[in-house]
Order: sequence, then structure tokens, then C-alpha cells
Amino acid sequence: MSGCERKKSHGVKKVLITGGAGFIGRHLADHLIQHGGYEVTVIDNESLGDRKHLDLDKVRFLEGDLRSRDDLRAALEGQEAVVHLAADTRVMDSIENPVHNFENNVIGTFNLLELSRELGVGRIVAASTGGAIVGDVPPPVHERMAAQPTSPYGASKLMLEGYLSAYSAAFGLPGCAVRFSNIYGPRSFHKGSVVAHFFKQILAGKPLTVYGDGTQARDYLYVKDLTTGIQAAIENTEATGAYQLGSGKPTTLNELIELMRRVTGRDLEVNYEDFRPGEVRNTWCDISKAREGFGFNPSTPLEVGLRETWEWFSAGPDA
Repeated sequence: MSGCERKKSHGVKKVLITGGAGFIGRHLADHLIQHGGYEVTVIDNESLGDRKHLDLDKVRFLEGDLRSRDDLRAALEGQEAVVHLAADTRVMDSIENPVHNFENNVIGTFNLLELSRELGVGRIVAASTGGAIVGDVPPPVHERMAAQPTSPYGASKLMLEGYLSAYSAAFGLPGCAVRFSNIYGPRSFHKGSVVAHFFKQILAGKPLTVYGDGTQARDYLYVKDLTTGIQAAIENTEATGAYQLGSGKPTTLNELIELMRRVTGRDLEVNYEDFRPGEVRNTWCDISKAREGFGFNPSTPLEVGLRETWEWFSAGPDA
């Protein structure tokens, strides 16, 4: 029996997913039900997500907002664990409207932690971020780097990690933060992430716009690999602190576009414009801590994941 297996706890079966009607939440709900036998509750204000994408015969859905403690209390009653996905996640939007970002990410997260402590929730796995939290530093990004956020969004996730650590030490509320890289996959039509945005532009027959020269690199992780990692983080109860979840590999925008040409079979027009302020130029992550801590092992090659994602986009957003 491995160390990771010894740490696993299969006692947690009632899980609340905040923001669970969004792209990642939909995949996670399906995964936990199918592969873990979990009872899943979702709370979402549907500002970006939509309950129609959930299997409502198997998922309990509550319309609610984390800024409302009454909404949160109703969702948290009886839950054994929480996967906290709800957030305003767009870097550029956080720069344009930092107040909105603060209210959703900081106040919402604090409410969640405080009520989880009060109601005796057993574990929290909270979505954080990789590059945005440490700033523009030489990659690969790892958990020992000092945080130097360059956007309000990154700052809000630093707050999440800090309060999660404090509530664990001061009140015994166990949990960990999982720092997502660029997550892509089917069912992401509403997302503003680069893969989703580019595929929507391709479907519309429009050129792709790259801010910079295309040599900036990111870490792209297929959503099915992510949900497997999140389940492992729930079940390995000794996993604490922050963990990078990514592919562990850099891919430049130019390389990404070339793969998109291959999977779509289209000759893509690309326009290059100036870099935008606040964006990290190059970031990918070292995933060794997550690999050792709870057996995280992403296995989907980027071209394979992009092909599956393109097939879903080609079938239409309601597929």
C-alpha cells in the first residue's frame, strides 16, 4: 500500500460544490457521482453557470450567492466537505472592476470559511490559481515561491490561501488550496479562457487575436485530469497547504494555435497586438508536490484534449 493510499479517507460522501453550475463544477459533479459515489449539492448564483447543464436527477441544486450567509447556511447544513470553486476568475475584469472581484472572492470566501467552522464541515478543497498569485516570476511556478500578485484576482486568491491556512491552524478546519493552471475541455462555451475563446472565434470564422508575439507560455490542463486531482485532494485528508495542479509543461500561444490548426483542419488567421498590462508573460507549474501528496498524475496529451474539446464545440454549445 502506498503512502497516498494510506492517507485516503473514504468516509466523506456529502460534498458541496460552490460555483458548481460552471464549467469545472459540472465536470466535477459528474465525476464525483460516477467515480466516488458522492452525494453532491451545488450552490451557484448562475451569473455564469446554468443549472440546466447539471444532472438534476442526481445533483441537489440551490440558487444562492456566497455573499449571502443565509444562502450559504442552507447549502452547508449537513455537508461533510466543500469544494470551493465560486469566484470571479477573469484577470482583466478584476483590473477593470476590483470592487466586484473583492466582494465575490474575498467576502464570499470569508463567509464560507466562517460558516464551515460554525457548522462543523470536515474538509475544504478551495480553488486557487498558479501564475496570478506569484506574479511574473521565472517558471516553473511552485508552492515555495513568495506570492507577488499582479492583479486583484491574484490578490483575492492569496487571501483565500491565507485564510484557509489560518482557519486550519486556529480552528482546526482542515483543507487545502489547489492552484489551477489554464483548464480547458468540453462544456466551456461560456468561458473567456484562451482555448474556449479561440475555438469560438474559429467557429465564427473570425481571426484570432494574440496580445504579444505569441511566445508567451501557459500550462494547459484537461478538465478530466483536474477533476481526478480534486477528488484525490478531498480524499487524502493529510493534504494541507497549496498544491499546483497543471500539466507541468509550458506551451506557447503560437504552439497552441498550431495544434488548433491541426485538430480543426482550418487555416487560421492570427493578428498580433501589443501586450496587455497586468498579464503574466510566461508561467507553467511544477506539479511534484501534488504528485507526491495525493498521486496527481495528469495523462491527457494537449492535442488529444484539444481534439475532444473541438468536437464538443463543433456539435454546438447545448450538446
